[in-house]
Amino acid sequence: MIDTKLFFKFLEKNEINFFTGVPDSVLKDTNRYFGNKKNNKHLITGNEGSAVALAMGYFLSTRKLPCVYMQNSGLGNAINPLISIAHKKIYSVPMLLLIGWRGTPGTTDEPQHMVKGSITTKLLKLLNINYCVIKKKKDLIKLKKIILYSKKSNQPVACLVSKNILIDFEKKKIKSNKKISNVKRSEVIKHLLMQIKTTTKLIATTGFTSRELHQIRISKNLKKGNDFYMVGGMGHSSMVSLGVAMNTRKDVICLDGDGSFLMHLGSIVSIGHAVKKNFKHILFNNYSHESVGGQTTNIKGVDIQKLVLSAGYKKYLEIKNKKNILGALKNFLKAKGPCFLEVKIDIGSLKNLSRPRNLLEIKRNFLKSF
Repeated sequence: MIDTKLFFKFLEKNEINFFTGVPDSVLKDTNRYFGNKKNNKHLITGNEGSAVALAMGYFLSTRKLPCVYMQNSGLGNAINPLISIAHKKIYSVPMLLLIGWRGTPGTTDEPQHMVKGSITTKLLKLLNINYCVIKKKKDLIKLKKIILYSKKSNQPVACLVSKNILIDFEKKKIKSNKKISNVKRSEVIKHLLMQIKTTTKLIATTGFTSRELHQIRISKNLKKGNDFYMVGGMGHSSMVSLGVAMNTRKDVICLDGDGSFLMHLGSIVSIGHAVKKNFKHILFNNYSHESVGGQTTNIKGVDIQKLVLSAGYKKYLEIKNKKNILGALKNFLKAKGPCFLEVKIDIGSLKNLSRPRNLLEIKRNFLKSF
């Protein structure tokens, strides 16, 4: 294990003072250190590719080495700018990629993480990115070597960190968002499952949303509708939902989160352009990357209503307190799509959340429902 305070002091000594990226559960103990940095020294981005691009802009204006953090699942989002702009044969831009390594070989993890974990180092090699793996304090020597290499050769390098390696020994809590509403995501999901048609299709984003939908359906024995859980692929739930809606007359509901919604925001324009009457979009919004540590999504202040209506959605509704849950859901389910329901929720999920298992069986059952 490595104390995060020591880790950040090490980076500062090596002249790395700018950080950007997408929050990750493996790196969640870095929250306090990122949270205490000024806005021009740290910025959470919608996706990993955007973080790489921002880091490149930082280097071009300062000639200093930036740090881009992400989960290894997000490496796919970062490949395009890493290869087509930052690569040694293009603009040769140095940066340090701090990558949370879910599914590290030799460990047990969720299926989607095990697949990506097994090929993470292979991807880095294909990208011609030198990397090191840190597990203890003395491994910082390896990190220093690749940082020096990045500076000298003007190339991106990577540092892989597995679960429970970077630990905040002080355990001081970062400032959390103020309570947004008295609504819990689980309450809305439960009422939704009670009101939908038997033939309704539900596609739920990765994280707590899929897990709560899965647990509530089983624990309450609610059988209306058919579920597809996006156990990975953050940011893609709305387009999977649209793909389903374009090929059925049955109602299709996307259960989205604010972090996922922002990751590939251009999807709402495609949805608005497709104008599918059976497409319905629910956004559970708590301004937070809740399932990986509670970091802000920077969505606070965005007028979601104006955003989605300008993109082509036909109707916008909102839930911001318990009193209008049932009424808003009924109006939402009756409306012709594409329609959008923003649910302002408080941070917090069901306890002892289970995870969807038997993923191939889930796919088979979903296919049989058509």
